[in-house]
Amino acid sequence: MSSSLESSKVAFIGGGNMASAIITGLVSKGISKQNIIVSEPWDVNRQKLDAMGVPTTTSNVEAAKDANVVILAVKPQVAKGVCQELGPAWTDRSALPVVVSIAAGITLESIVEWSKTSDGRTSHVVRVMPNTPALVGEGASGLFAGSDVTQEEKDLVTALMSSVSKATEWVHKEELIDIVTGLSGSGPAYFFNMVEHLIKSATALGMPEEQAARLAKQTCLGAGKMLVESSDSPSQLRINVTSPKGTTYAALQTFESLGFEKIVDEAVKAATNRAQELSKQ
Repeated sequence: MSSSLESSKVAFIGGGNMASAIITGLVSKGISKQNIIVSEPWDVNRQKLDAMGVPTTTSNVEAAKDANVVILAVKPQVAKGVCQELGPAWTDRSALPVVVSIAAGITLESIVEWSKTSDGRTSHVVRVMPNTPALVGEGASGLFAGSDVTQEEKDLVTALMSSVSKATEWVHKEELIDIVTGLSGSGPAYFFNMVEHLIKSATALGMPEEQAARLAKQTCLGAGKMLVESSDSPSQLRINVTSPKGTTYAALQTFESLGFEKIVDEAVKAATNRAQELSKQ
């Protein structure tokens, strides 16, 4: 964990699931709860954070006034209003905070413009696309930094996201964040859907649903662990488990005949395109 993160004050604007996951990761890495504050309008979310021992407020300005890092963990449709509220409140600060946005589809240029101080200064901004496995400390995050973000600031954000992400990847073009969205941001849902249908198929063939669920879940967990820990490529791992003319071969031939590769390709493209549409809106 970066020493600069350990001494930083981190403000979360929004206290939903992803914010809670990151907070849990930070605390598990030794970050003091008193160096974290969350602005959250909803009583239920705020009560959950209070129970964790994390300071909360309903005021965005109060949360962010002394922070070194401000994490925008809000819905995209409210991001503009939040930034326009925060920027002028930072006018009297000599050093502006690093703004880390996990608001899907909101461009770096928009965040910079919306969060200007009254005297025209702008914060350094990093866009992050995390994913929901961050909730169990197994996240994957794509990051893109504005041209004015320093290496020290990038290291700070890397340390922050690494608290919940096993893969933290900086991309060199902002449009690649949309591909990250289609790949790892939306990716967990693809696998959940696959497992859902594996269970349904086994159940339809006569297996009790609870048994099918346990076998399917563990199969995916084990396969995922092999992907991460093996030096072999995904294609080689697939070959290793596929005996010529055997049961796995028969299943994979069915995938091929039904256009599985095209389905995956079109799904990732659809999610990527939707992310691009959201950024334009």
